[in-house]
Amino acid sequence: MKQKTLFYCTECGNETAKWAGKCPACGAWNTIVEQPEKPKLSGVKGAGKAVRGGMPARRACPVTELHTDEEIRFPTGMGELDRVLGGGAVKGSLVLVGGAPGIGKSTLMLQICSKLCEFSKVLYVSGEESEHQLKLRAKRLRVESGSLFVISETSLGDLLECVATEQPDVLIVDSIQTLYNEALDSPAGSVSQVKDCTMALMQLAKGQGITVFVIGHVNKEGSIAGPKVLEHMVDCVLYFEGDQHTSYRILRAAKNRFGATNEIGVFEMQDGGLAEVENPSEMLLSGRPDDAPGTCVTCVMEGARPVLAEIQALVVTSAASNPRRTSNGFDYNRASMLLAVLEKRGGLKVSTCDAYLNIIGGLTLDEPAADLAAVVALASSYLDRPIPSDLVAIGEVGLTGELRSVNQLAQRISEVHRLGFTKCVIPAHRAEGLRSPEGLELIPARNIGEAIRAALRPQA
Repeated sequence: MKQKTLFYCTECGNETAKWAGKCPACGAWNTIVEQPEKPKLSGVKGAGKAVRGGMPARRACPVTELHTDEEIRFPTGMGELDRVLGGGAVKGSLVLVGGAPGIGKSTLMLQICSKLCEFSKVLYVSGEESEHQLKLRAKRLRVESGSLFVISETSLGDLLECVATEQPDVLIVDSIQTLYNEALDSPAGSVSQVKDCTMALMQLAKGQGITVFVIGHVNKEGSIAGPKVLEHMVDCVLYFEGDQHTSYRILRAAKNRFGATNEIGVFEMQDGGLAEVENPSEMLLSGRPDDAPGTCVTCVMEGARPVLAEIQALVVTSAASNPRRTSNGFDYNRASMLLAVLEKRGGLKVSTCDAYLNIIGGLTLDEPAADLAAVVALASSYLDRPIPSDLVAIGEVGLTGELRSVNQLAQRISEVHRLGFTKCVIPAHRAEGLRSPEGLELIPARNIGEAIRAALRPQA
């Protein structure tokens, strides 16, 4: 019988009957690849036992008989990683760690082995490095333990046999794109291979209670390479972000079944590996210039942690008929809206100017609380008047130029005061009844006009 073939999209995993240059599901170009169709066993007698390897079918049980105990968490040895995971790793969970090549994913996973080996057995499987290379890297990171077992393997069957032999408590796979199932004809890293190998690891984690960390590469768009269904199969999706030319790295959760998805962890890449940055606000504000127009500080919430971030703006007269707009770390559409509000409600003719917005430190600000600081920084650059270095602006800006309230304002103000700032511009209707810490002046403003006048230092 002739084997049929199907076509898959490497971005979203959509199946089609024929090849196309553009995926009809996600719209990506040149992502359709040909894969042999798996034989269907649903109509064959005994097919279910064949898939389960002869194991008897599991019986459904009433929900009242299930245990409702809290999930078993354990520390990884990296406080920032525990924060992003929601308080520690969960036994029997499947965690996917993604990031660009060379960003530090393998370094992070090997470093946590030092703590994990104190109370558990860890198996590190690498498809990209030999055992000798792993030993050299572990020596550099000062990871030495008799409970850490390493193996260089890319075959899924051999990996499962090694797990059955060693019986580890924690399994680390580096990376999922190098793992392949010999039963499939497709090459390693293809859609079918990634899906099949991830499914096997998920069954391993849920069936035997092994905590599995899987490293995955990202594509040029910044998402996990492979089908999108891969992210739906795992319990947690962590993204390791940062510029390779800088030493700071940011770990954030895109999905977490056991915790919040808006927490971040900050690390610094050093000669001896990754070091935790317990106070990211000081790191993000280090090297900030004094008396320089176009820079303003705001406070955003990353999960339960308030973080101070510096917004820099540059507004210059444009020589072109169509002024240029560029934003780095700030939503482009929101930046365009704030420029329109600044001209219409603030009276500044920025429509004929090139405008650039940049967030220092590699952060991505996606909450409206940073609107006011962006507007103040743009006005400061346009008027060429500096903002006091001890001032912070917090607030959402509406289309009529009014300032709207933000959540957890008291916690933000406490962080502002802790880092030594003495002035804070906030929405006027939130100033009533809000207790100000000693040494911090709260400046209420009803619209962007009042905020700009209060923030910009008078000219001598």
